[in-house]
Amino acid sequence: QVQLVESGGGLVQAGGSLRLSCAASGRTFSTYAMGWFRQAPGKEREFVAAVSRSGGDTYYADSVKGRFTISRDNAKNTVHLQMNKLKPEDTAVYYCAGDKRSSWAGVTLTLGAYDYWGQGTQVTVSS
Repeated sequence: QVQLVESGGGLVQAGGSLRLSCAASGRTFSTYAMGWFRQAPGKEREFVAAVSRSGGDTYYADSVKGRFTISRDNAKNTVHLQMNKLKPEDTAVYYCAGDKRSSWAGVTLTLGAYDYWGQGTQVTVSS
C-alpha cells in the first residue's frame, strides 16, 4: 500500500506561482506512473498533468500547457507540480495519484487507471 501526501497549496494572486509537492511512502515509487488532477466546486475531477515512472515522458491538459510543469524525484519519492501564471480558473483542490501497473512505462491520463490518491491540497487564485 502506498500513501500519498500533497503539500504546497495556498492562496495566490492571478499571475503568481505555486509549487505543489506529493510525497509517497514505500519503496516502489519509482515503478509508478504519477499524475495530478484537480476538482473545482461543483465540477468533476479533471486531469492536469502526468509523468512516466522514469520521468522521461510528460503530458498536460491543454488548459495548463505552457504554464504548469510536472516533475519527479525517484530518489526522494516525490512528484512536483510547478504552477506559473496562475488564473482564477485554476482554483481547485489538487490531488496527486499513482498508477501501480508494472507493465506500463508511459504516462497515465485517465482517472480510473490510478490506484492511489492523496487527500488533496487547496489552491485558490484570486483575481
